[in-house]
Amino acid sequence: MYYFSVTILPIKYQARVMKFESMAQRHAYILERLQAEGNVRVADLFEALDVSAVTIRKDLKMLEDKKLLFRTHGNISRANPYTKDRNVNEKENILADQKTRIGRRAAEMIEPDDAIIIASGTTVLQVAKAIPEELRVTVLTSAMNISMALLDKPNIEIVQLGGIVRKTSTSVTGTYAEGILDHFTCSKLFLGVDGIDMEQGCTTSNMMEALLNKAMIRTAQKTIIVTDSSKFGKRGFGKICPLGDIDQIITDEGISPAMMRDLENMGVEVIIV
Repeated sequence: MYYFSVTILPIKYQARVMKFESMAQRHAYILERLQAEGNVRVADLFEALDVSAVTIRKDLKMLEDKKLLFRTHGNISRANPYTKDRNVNEKENILADQKTRIGRRAAEMIEPDDAIIIASGTTVLQVAKAIPEELRVTVLTSAMNISMALLDKPNIEIVQLGGIVRKTSTSVTGTYAEGILDHFTCSKLFLGVDGIDMEQGCTTSNMMEALLNKAMIRTAQKTIIVTDSSKFGKRGFGKICPLGDIDQIITDEGISPAMMRDLENMGVEVIIV
């Protein structure tokens, strides 16, 4: 337990060198900066603390051994960045209010006579539920629960992709689903992810789903990520795409200012609901 208090300087001053004489002071600075930003690049700590790489690595190992942070290649985070596959029924209750608001905001982007793709996941399910019944639109989807949510909307034409059913997500994957997408072109893709990381980009916990998501991105003119803020700084097993392939992200106010700034600097529009 560290009781030494360090005040984190505003972002514009953080590039200045911080002179800390003791290990406890460095540790306090690292933990408070991590608390403020959620994720921190190790290279930024070298610059800010003006100490050797060996010293920083020793500091980070000590803090990780105490379970105060997690290290990944070139970064540190407050929570374990690696995600695991969970059942859709379990995920549906996590940040449910935020997912509903995100889904409603995303549905506002759908225009009459659009042909869109809605991928799988609990947040994109809220997009489907929020589409107005009177809106005439064609929806391609890999998720059976999304098709079921749209069945009672008479003006929506549903194209259900076929393939191997993933029971945990009630969605399909595989080369058959990927091949079907070659016959279409769509205006928008609403995509859910398990992780958004500045280095690894957008990821999901299932390799086969990642491959299908790649095909969806190729089919759509615009890719819109819909995700709650808990996914930022996380990494899944399957890589979907780099952040440069994303046009917009719709999320809640839990995203850190540092992450939002980094995304916007990459040309990704971030919409907060």
